[in-house]
Amino acid sequence: MLEKFVDRLPILPTIQPIKTINGTPFYEVTMKETMQKLHRDLPPTRIWGYNGMFPGPTFHVFRDQPIRVLWKNELPTRHFLPIDHTVHGAGLDVPDVRTVVHLHGGSTPDTSDGYPEAWFTKGFQQLGPFFTNPVYEYPNRQAATNLWYHDHAMGITRLNIYAGLLGMYLIHDEEERSLGLPDGPFDLPLIIQDRSFHQDGSLYYPSEPTPPVTGVSPSVVGEFFGKVNLVNGKVWPYLEVEPRKYRFRILNGANARFYCLSLSNGVPFTKIGTDQGLLPHPVPVTRVLIAPAERVDVVVDFSRSSGKMITLTNNAPSSYPNGKLPNSKTTGVIMQFRVKEELSHEEKGVIPGSLGKYETMNEHQANNQRNLLLNMRNDSYNRSLHLLNNQLWSDPITEKPRLGDVEIWSFINITNNTHPIHLHLIRFQILDRQPFDRGLYDQKGGIVPTGPRKKPEENECGWKDTVRANPNEITRIIMKFAPYAGLFVWHCHLLEHEDYEMMRPYVVIRK
Repeated sequence: MLEKFVDRLPILPTIQPIKTINGTPFYEVTMKETMQKLHRDLPPTRIWGYNGMFPGPTFHVFRDQPIRVLWKNELPTRHFLPIDHTVHGAGLDVPDVRTVVHLHGGSTPDTSDGYPEAWFTKGFQQLGPFFTNPVYEYPNRQAATNLWYHDHAMGITRLNIYAGLLGMYLIHDEEERSLGLPDGPFDLPLIIQDRSFHQDGSLYYPSEPTPPVTGVSPSVVGEFFGKVNLVNGKVWPYLEVEPRKYRFRILNGANARFYCLSLSNGVPFTKIGTDQGLLPHPVPVTRVLIAPAERVDVVVDFSRSSGKMITLTNNAPSSYPNGKLPNSKTTGVIMQFRVKEELSHEEKGVIPGSLGKYETMNEHQANNQRNLLLNMRNDSYNRSLHLLNNQLWSDPITEKPRLGDVEIWSFINITNNTHPIHLHLIRFQILDRQPFDRGLYDQKGGIVPTGPRKKPEENECGWKDTVRANPNEITRIIMKFAPYAGLFVWHCHLLEHEDYEMMRPYVVIRK
């Protein structure tokens, strides 16, 4: 068992552009294999990282200042994690190692969105059928928010992200800067993930479930849960903090694990933002639930905790919400804060009473409504297949919103999992969640609500790009399909589900 809190939390480096072309900053990022120490007592671990780092460097960009990025693949031609070639898009007819980058939460033209079949290999020698251009354009026409970038290659996203291909992408603007929130060394991204290791320090990812699937080796697994938690690429790190306010931009970068975060001494979080930017006003909470791919922006005030050691803990079950509770000694522990006795200089950070400008969308604005089933069936090997509206990736496209239209999508979840559903291109608001009679559905196939529609909690009332669709509930979201027409995707962000058919293309059509 690895000892906790022996490694300092890594502060993720900021990437700088290599040049500016006609006023547009130009970046180059190279995916490389390297060895990295993930814990003091582990031998170095083989990882794949953007610029050879796990997690990759952090982008700090400004609203309305576009950037261009050349993403380069210099990875080996063989994967070091187990590929299931029966998964659609990961067959023996494509290279084992292929990558494509998605800016998660980015409002991006489809040619730079990281479509799963727009992959490329080392040196761009082989290209997926939807590949368009090696240089991606990010317009950054979004309010200040915490995005992230990660691999999105068809059929192997779970493996590429697990190998280390992810990083943060923060958009700043004047409105956020004027609020006086904690900044500089008191404003830190925290990327939380889970991993398992072999004795030699190498990453463990299951090569087959138990019992093995006849005729398939290795086989895709239903969900993956690691045995230890990492923050910013270190197992159970510690962070020395001053007795003052800190802003933490938290990303759940795990394949499938949900985190329900709280502080061991009961100090509350002040939640100031969700996936797509600042909330209308701060919301104090003692616990923060965060599904894979969701981000939360919180302020923690350590001013009354001088000299204390505080543990960030997790009590979310895996699978969520009906699985096992985490082990309080391992997966129930995230990291430690060590609060110093004194300030280095006067505290300037504040939490203002009002934060972001926020207009509530109204369901009367909607041009169209869609009911979309989240369901399961068995594949030809008798494995579970999670689906969106009972369709496979390769089925004809059925979601074709028109550019500028407002739509309401109702996710009707008849599975036992909470699925974090993510739509590319757009941001949305959660309208409500409503329970329905699952037993009646199983008998007769009808959806009969069993209670009123419940508005989202106050801390979920911001702009989102990933929503938790709970079992036996109808989850309704509302969004405008803009500003780009083109081909995008929507999917569950449990990576094992996403890779194995719980992903669908959708197209925004010009009117």
